[in-house]
Amino acid sequence: MDEATQRQIASKGGQAAHQKGTAHEFDSEEARRAGQKGGEAVSRDREHMAEIGRKGGESRQSANRGARQGAKEEKR
Repeated sequence: MDEATQRQIASKGGQAAHQKGTAHEFDSEEARRAGQKGGEAVSRDREHMAEIGRKGGESRQSANRGARQGAKEEKR
């Protein structure tokens, strides 16, 4: 089954649950706890976290290079 068909079926199920009144809706506290659990699970993967850190460092470094390059060109 392709992804679009699967999403369409899942959407119909969610709509039916809401109409029936049995769908679960997160309150803000529940959503906060769920997000926290997800963050904890992701941060257990040290290799993944190291990769994220490297990407952030590379991005920041290239942004700083661009800013310095622009400042040099303005002085000319």
